[in-house]
Amino acid sequence: MTDDSRTGTAVRPTQVGPGAGKAPGSGPTGKGAGSAAAGADTAAAARQKRRVRRARLRLTHIDPWSVMKTAFLLSIAFAIVTVVSVFIVWTVLDAAGVWDSINSTIADVVGSDADSFDIEGYVGMSRVMGLTLLIAAVDVVLITAMATLGAFLYNLAAALLGGIDVTLAEER
Repeated sequence: MTDDSRTGTAVRPTQVGPGAGKAPGSGPTGKGAGSAAAGADTAAAARQKRRVRRARLRLTHIDPWSVMKTAFLLSIAFAIVTVVSVFIVWTVLDAAGVWDSINSTIADVVGSDADSFDIEGYVGMSRVMGLTLLIAAVDVVLITAMATLGAFLYNLAAALLGGIDVTLAEER
């Protein structure tokens, strides 16, 4: 052991490499009681390696500004996914001939005078995408506002009740 003059504590030199920490004679060619000691050292090292350090913390405040920024970015991503998915669904339905099938079914039900009916005039690509963009924009505003309001309400409740206890674990 050596003395660490900065902290005034004894420092044990560490061994690195194969055979580090083993007693003499406890290797594969060792004889005698040394191999029992090596087995005990290995079991103790395994227990120490699996030891988990835990910390109990209390969440007492959430920054509303960071919640608003995060919610805004996530809601923008959600809006993009919504617009792209509606576009893909509408394109697949068009490629599958669903709109023509609906037009022919309505013509059969109503009669031959209904040849002028066109379902795409009601649910055309431009109308569907316009409505999707409007809903996505409203969702961005609502999700951002609700998340920020939720952070404010949590801070009020945490001030009264003390917050949420969280246990964090760090495996070594």
